[in-house]
Amino acid sequence: MVVHIRAYNLSTDTQSSPQEASQSPGQEQGHVGLTRTGHSVVAVFLGFILVAGFLSNFLVLLVFAKFRSLWTPINLILLNISVSDVLVCVFGTPFSFAASLCGRWLIGEIGCKWYGFANSLFGIVSLVSLAVLSYERYTTVLRSALVDISDFRKARLCVLGSWLYSLLWTLPPFLGWSSYGQRSASSVSYVLCLFIFCLLLPLLLMVYSYGRILVAIKRVGKINLLAAQRREQHILLMVLSMVSCYMLCWMPYGVMALIATFGRSGTVTPVASIVPSILAKFSTVVNPVIYVFFNNQFYRCFVAFIKCQDGQHYFLIWGFYKLSHNNQNYNN
Repeated sequence: MVVHIRAYNLSTDTQSSPQEASQSPGQEQGHVGLTRTGHSVVAVFLGFILVAGFLSNFLVLLVFAKFRSLWTPINLILLNISVSDVLVCVFGTPFSFAASLCGRWLIGEIGCKWYGFANSLFGIVSLVSLAVLSYERYTTVLRSALVDISDFRKARLCVLGSWLYSLLWTLPPFLGWSSYGQRSASSVSYVLCLFIFCLLLPLLLMVYSYGRILVAIKRVGKINLLAAQRREQHILLMVLSMVSCYMLCWMPYGVMALIATFGRSGTVTPVASIVPSILAKFSTVVNPVIYVFFNNQFYRCFVAFIKCQDGQHYFLIWGFYKLSHNNQNYNN
């Protein structure tokens, strides 16, 4: 999600338009922009995020392509998250990385609008998919006996819905409701709606879904204490990791956008805005680690992929593992 307000871009410390290319983005607000050292530090962080985010998500796509056993409805949503993160790394982060290296925006006003649109589109797809994934895991835990892993219709609708929902919120700036790169009179209402419907609402759905999962696991624990206690610990770690990383990566960005929108002119300096921006971009690195590599099924496929093991032999082992462990449903 990318918000352009106060004549500079919260998603980068560089200028919002080519007309501002000769000055630091905060100068017209009375602030001093980043120094050359500051730009270099930002470039290092963005370079790491670019490389690590692309390689980790691309590796996820390769593993999914190799092991057809991973193609389940819930994993299809995971795949959608990785695709959106890869697209951010390809069509978004390189521009801010290049701008930090050179200390100025390089691709003009049209490029600024594309940068804002692309990062917003792919970012919201990722956020919505994370929320949908949490709810699907919740329904899987409650109805594990009724889940049909060969039915992809609902999962495909969820993936398609995440892209349509994202377009619903990222196209309005081209139609007159706010704008990419320049602040307009309608920016206040647009930023507020983005915060509520694209950041806060997915977070509430995640908290509700994972909270209900924990409650369900505790109920099972009363029947089989030892086995359920291990499940509960694993689920609790997973839930805390997912929710805390979501809040760490995205809430500072959303709060900073609200402060810049409703606060006094020049309240948010370029230096203050760049930290939430980097945290938001860091989600492309965090997502595959938490949502994919914490998945037991994917982790075993990943190990087999690294060791170049024979796929058919591995699937026989994995089939036996699934038969002997009934708790796999809530991990997928």
